[in-house]
Amino acid sequence: MSRHFTAIPLFIGDILWATMVYFIVRFLFIRKKIKIVALISLLFCYAIEFSQLYKAPWIDSLRHTLFGRLVLGETFLWGDLLSYTVGIIIGVFVEKLICRLDKTYEVSKTS
Repeated sequence: MSRHFTAIPLFIGDILWATMVYFIVRFLFIRKKIKIVALISLLFCYAIEFSQLYKAPWIDSLRHTLFGRLVLGETFLWGDLLSYTVGIIIGVFVEKLICRLDKTYEVSKTS
């Protein structure tokens, strides 16, 4: 989506994608520690990015579909790794903020 608006830098989409991955992994591993969820998310994002170095006709044809572009991407960029890291950090920060607000709500509710 961010690629359609020239006012939005391209890396914003990568940051949002990584944040989405973090929350999907959190949903799947709800009882795991935040560090583990962040690590799994980061490894997944990095694996997808490094997979872009693999060039074979079957995967390149998949990358030319909408699904392939959104999930697998098309070209390897070192900057994307930084964007994914920032996106995961944002996910961790948002989760911690939500947990802190939830605890505050629970305390005020019982008072």
